[in-house]
Amino acid sequence: MANFDKNDIERRMKGAVEALKSDLGGLRTGRANVSLLDPVMCEVYGSMMPLNQVATVSAPEPRMLSVQVWDKANVTAVEKGIAHANLGLNPMQDGQTLRLPMPDLTEERRKELAKLAGKYAEGAKIAIRNVRRDGMEDLKDDEKKKQISEDDRKRSEDEVQKLTDKYVAECDEAAAHKEKEILTQ
Repeated sequence: MANFDKNDIERRMKGAVEALKSDLGGLRTGRANVSLLDPVMCEVYGSMMPLNQVATVSAPEPRMLSVQVWDKANVTAVEKGIAHANLGLNPMQDGQTLRLPMPDLTEERRKELAKLAGKYAEGAKIAIRNVRRDGMEDLKDDEKKKQISEDDRKRSEDEVQKLTDKYVAECDEAAAHKEKEILTQ
């Protein structure tokens, strides 16, 4: 049985791009985005839980997030969770709802966020290159075991390289788009 699986390689590369897009979505651009609160964990019922399991997050205005806590007893825990996430947001309590106004980003903070977007993209590209390396090693193993010919290995290596180039370009494009979004607010 051959080790090389092109579909698996493509799936893993696509996964790296999706993870990057998810990370980039969490970067604050000055506009309210509900995914900004995805990493927030709250200590409720004696354990740590993601915010989306104890409250509904919405963006009623372009520069405001609203967190509707389901259980009144958890409002303080959710407020603490948001504060501990170091997102630069100051929750204002309004009954069971927390309002989170989006503060203006300073020029310095914008540059930091743009740099962070680039760092996320580089991490995704490294993951894609690691998948490429795994694929190339599988092809060489398959050739050594006489499961494929040298021509098949070279042809498949070209396909793996094309996939790598495609997904690295997607990473660069996503990061450039996010950096532009951050810097031109």
